[in-house]
Amino acid sequence: MNYNEIGIGDSFEMNFLVGDEKVREFAKTTGDDNPLHVDDDFAAKSQFGKRIAHGMLVASFISKVIGRDFPGDGTIYVSQDVKFKRPVFVGDEVKVQIEVYDKNDEKKRLFLKTDVLNDKGKKVIEGKAEVLRP
Repeated sequence: MNYNEIGIGDSFEMNFLVGDEKVREFAKTTGDDNPLHVDDDFAAKSQFGKRIAHGMLVASFISKVIGRDFPGDGTIYVSQDVKFKRPVFVGDEVKVQIEVYDKNDEKKRLFLKTDVLNDKGKKVIEGKAEVLRP
């Protein structure tokens, strides 16, 4: 879609499985090997009772949707605000929801709600983004 085809209220959703392999690859790539993310025994003794995914790993699914699916190829981030509301556990499925809430035609900017929900429909991430759409 080009900028002019996208309207306020347009939206897109995509599901992601937060599997063990993704969590371990993210830990390896970033160096964030916090035992809450990678050690079952350590995490079992934590307030969560089991391993949790990196918040930024879950937030990165937003980037995947924006850059490849909606608005799609060629979209460039200007900003992204993220609030982590709940933990995401290793093995959970999450849903990224993107919705256009405003536009700036002069600068070809889109303003997006960028939320992530767990499989119970509860927000795990609440966010907003500003993107440049050619």
